Amino acid sequence: MNSFNAPSVTWRTHLSLALLALVYIFSVIDRQVIAILMQPIKTEFGATDTQMGLLSGLAFGLFYAALGVPVGKLADRYNRSLIVAVCCSLWSVATLACGLASQFWQLFLARMSVAIGEAGGMAPSISLVSDLYPARQRSMVISLFMTGPHLAVVIGLALGGWIAQEHGWRATFIFFGAPGIVLGVLVWLLVKEPQRGAFDPPVDADLARANAANSAPEVQPSLWRQIRRLLGICAFRRVSLACAMAGLAGYAYGVWTPSFLVRTHGLSLAHAGLMFGLASGFGALAGGLSSGWLCDRLVARDARWQLALPLIGVLVSIPCAIAFLLWPASGFWQMGPLMVPHAMLFASVFGFFASWWPSLSYSAISHMVSAAERGVAAALLNFFITLFGIGFGPLITGMLSDWLTPMLGVQALRWSLVGVMLLMIPTAILLGMAIKPYKDQLRQLGRLSTSARS
Repeated sequence: MNSFNAPSVTWRTHLSLALLALVYIFSVIDRQVIAILMQPIKTEFGATDTQMGLLSGLAFGLFYAALGVPVGKLADRYNRSLIVAVCCSLWSVATLACGLASQFWQLFLARMSVAIGEAGGMAPSISLVSDLYPARQRSMVISLFMTGPHLAVVIGLALGGWIAQEHGWRATFIFFGAPGIVLGVLVWLLVKEPQRGAFDPPVDADLARANAANSAPEVQPSLWRQIRRLLGICAFRRVSLACAMAGLAGYAYGVWTPSFLVRTHGLSLAHAGLMFGLASGFGALAGGLSSGWLCDRLVARDARWQLALPLIGVLVSIPCAIAFLLWPASGFWQMGPLMVPHAMLFASVFGFFASWWPSLSYSAISHMVSAAERGVAAALLNFFITLFGIGFGPLITGMLSDWLTPMLGVQALRWSLVGVMLLMIPTAILLGMAIKPYKDQLRQLGRLSTSARS
């Protein structure tokens, strides 16, 4: 076995992780806060559910997905910390612009501008985090990083709903946009670019020498050729498609559930944001952290757990989502001045198990490719999640709701969400089909023992 000198993990490493996680938290807040603002924006501009689906989804998803992969390519070649810092500042300014919009088309353009900035955040950050810590800790570390969406749900929906109710929806955008500019400066000053692949020594020396002897002189491949090669990896392709379906269901759920609680359960805007934020956010936070910790320990015994664990999470989350959406609106607990619908119990359990697939899938992707292409690989996975999830999840749900409204009235949104959440069934099937090819890919790279022992 080869010996190597890995860099040490220091306080600076943990500080970098904390800053990147904070950037991710605010990126998700800036992206998702529109969920709690859907009703007041719709009322002010007289928009339909389809138009609101376009605003919350396609206006963001197309630009985010299209630009994310080229930025991932840049992240594999240039300073990733600088890319994250610049993009964080850009999307934060665009979020401020959302709060200044006086017409629907201005808000639409501002949302597209948020997407352009955020396209450069996720892939460079995942690549950075993967190089900051040893491979044996990667699932846990990426899970820590990806607590961002869960904390963002709590902060963005609970606090955002109150701000919108007390000061108007424009104030919410301005309040959450400003801190990102400061965070961008802090990342530029404090996050040091780590050595790529420093924690990824070759495990099988004979295989590494054979690959080197049989390879042609290194040539920087074109982005299109690199994408084709990555999609040619069976496990990568199946995980990406699984995440696309899960993203479509998940983003539809995240964007439209506050409006569902207002329409079906009769909650106020602030009440809906608080209930959904606390139930879903804390459930997902606990699920994300526990799944990363558990995955690192199970993978030490068998690499297949890297995908088997998110598969289990998806299977458990499906009936929880359906129960939450179909539970009668009449039942609730009285907790002081707050009424807590019984259905929120299922939202908490759904949040816990549905949080397993994102971080564990990104971690699986990082194991499947070399350190030199983690940026493109993460961006490509993100492309599938955002194009299908952000781009089409809210839009399809809004279109279904408009189509069902003449027949079902106020219950139309409930049943459109039920239909979209059933798309998590093909997610489970695709994850199951990816388990064996994933282990074969690790074996081919000579990393099976890394996944099993280190």
